[in-house]
Amino acid sequence: MSNGKNTLVKRFCRLACASAIALAASGVQAAETVTIGFTGPLSGGAALYGQNTLEGLQMAAREINNKGGFKVGDETYEINLVSLDDKYAPSQAAVNGKRLVQQYNAPVIFTPHSGGTFALQAFNQRDDFLVMSYTSVPTVTEKGNELTVRIPPTFTGYMKPFTKIAMAENGKKVAIANATHDYAKYWTKAFVPTWEAMGGTVVADNPMDYNKSADFYTGVSKVLAEKPDVLFIGGASEPTALVAKQARQLGFKGGFVIMDQAKMGEMSKIIGGYKMLEGSVGVVPLTMYEEQGAKDFVAKYHKQNDGKDPTTEVAYNYFAMHTVIQAMKEAGTVADSKAIRAAMGDALKNLAEEHNPYGVTEIDAKGGMMADPNIATVKKGGTVELQRISEVLGE
Repeated sequence: MSNGKNTLVKRFCRLACASAIALAASGVQAAETVTIGFTGPLSGGAALYGQNTLEGLQMAAREINNKGGFKVGDETYEINLVSLDDKYAPSQAAVNGKRLVQQYNAPVIFTPHSGGTFALQAFNQRDDFLVMSYTSVPTVTEKGNELTVRIPPTFTGYMKPFTKIAMAENGKKVAIANATHDYAKYWTKAFVPTWEAMGGTVVADNPMDYNKSADFYTGVSKVLAEKPDVLFIGGASEPTALVAKQARQLGFKGGFVIMDQAKMGEMSKIIGGYKMLEGSVGVVPLTMYEEQGAKDFVAKYHKQNDGKDPTTEVAYNYFAMHTVIQAMKEAGTVADSKAIRAAMGDALKNLAEEHNPYGVTEIDAKGGMMADPNIATVKKGGTVELQRISEVLGE
């Protein structure tokens, strides 16, 4: 560790199969390190998504270490963030998880996909590590795994407000043209019956592999032949943007229901603005939030990244890393995963506003973070209207 010297050792390659970040404290001696693990897609079609989630963890770890680390009891710790590429494959996530526990002794492992979460849950309670899951699939916590925390709110909360807005903006005929990975399947399974229960019809169903192609003309043409008012699309932001762009190029005039994995802010930059997303509903960019915690985070991110806007993945994982460290402080341990999980509620109550961009204040008994997020509707001309889910539903 550092001996009165400022050190910053950084070893990180986004596209490598394994990368490690060792961020040392600035100006303060840190007697110990605690390893935090990450397994997610750092290569392949979902690489940008995985890199964004890792960037949020990296940003928080660097921030904590540069302030001298953090204290638990009388000991000061710095964070050693070790990241491994799983290419979005659950089987590789399991291999990575075992390595992070056995080789690096990580008490906490982050993963940004449901498949990876389920793979880690097969042995995390036995091997005694906490899974920090960046997925809104509700079953990751409903299964009763006592050492899992779901970071974002569940996607099921989006079903009724997304459907209500899409029908009002466009009509009641929807075509399914989303991705084929597990998360997209969960979304479709919940979305279709909600759409039908609210008076809509599904006129076409043709999911596509967003990770293996950049040419979606054939699949999109197939669903557009059924004359839908709305396309249900979604996967990682980059391929989802290409699906929307190609639908417009093929003459589609309706709107999009955009699965929450894809972020409108990123999509708009890829396809030249929000105008191409007219009539759409999806997850709102954090830069549009009015809450002080969000503004503070965006300003900090802009300063560190030459004005570049943060993604939802960056912000939520930044928040989650700070929450884990606060929970370690509350629990009085960096090693006891059960005690760290039990301290999550107190950690949220005592977390600084600047570290909590989405204003998350509660975690349910099963480990799910709870929030009332903003959603976005793109109006004519590309203007974006924000509403809380509770406002859309009149709650």
